[in-house]
Amino acid sequence: MNMEAIKPVGVRSEQVAPVLIHIEKLNKWYGDFQVLKDVSLEVRKGERVVICGPSGSGKSSLIRCINRLEEHQEGSIVVDGVELSSKLKRIDKIRSEVGMVFQHFNLFPHLTILENCTLAPRWVRKISRKDANELAMHFLERVRIPQKAHDYPNQLSGGQQQRVAIARALCMNPRVMLFDEPTSALDPEMIKEVLDTMISLAEEGMTMVCVTHEMGFARKVADKVVFMDGGQILESGTPDNLFGAPRHARTQGFLSQLLS
Repeated sequence: MNMEAIKPVGVRSEQVAPVLIHIEKLNKWYGDFQVLKDVSLEVRKGERVVICGPSGSGKSSLIRCINRLEEHQEGSIVVDGVELSSKLKRIDKIRSEVGMVFQHFNLFPHLTILENCTLAPRWVRKISRKDANELAMHFLERVRIPQKAHDYPNQLSGGQQQRVAIARALCMNPRVMLFDEPTSALDPEMIKEVLDTMISLAEEGMTMVCVTHEMGFARKVADKVVFMDGGQILESGTPDNLFGAPRHARTQGFLSQLLS
């Protein structure tokens, strides 16, 4: 796709924002295989962080640990002052503040688009059906798909379904949005409409952590790009630094293949 069509997000504030996500020495195993090795990362309020790296590098495992979709065995994760643990109240608290958009949409096929978007606000936030419907329509307008409110997911294209998934997450008014390769299941012509939606969130100051191979998006939008390989963060920096002068040989090799 032509990444020149994506506009730069704009001037970023020099003021130091508070840390919303603090990850320290995170370790995770699947059986005998260690997928995350002493991973430490901070994400500040309003910051856009893109995590990239080859398949199997631990990117998705890391982002899924942030809202306990994956359980870590060692280290700590603190989200907005709440440390993630096995306590259900803490998990529920963090999940209510952290929106998640998956690779494969995960919409309920038997519910309309409006019903998909209002389910969590009604059951978790305990708001009325009327207020939930108004909230859902607001965010469906925001992702430019309000006309599909009464359709079912299988009546929408992949790009439209992913925009609905973003609207559904926004209906919980999250403090942080996590994106796990949100465009990798889409046809090329559908990618731009999803990226444009994500860019609009970035322009409005949403704190975002995104696992993606869309390096054009990372270059235009990210405040910080993190490169992972072998379960470790090998390098991180601004897009200009990471893409223009990567220090680690593994980063250099990965980017040369991806950007060639």
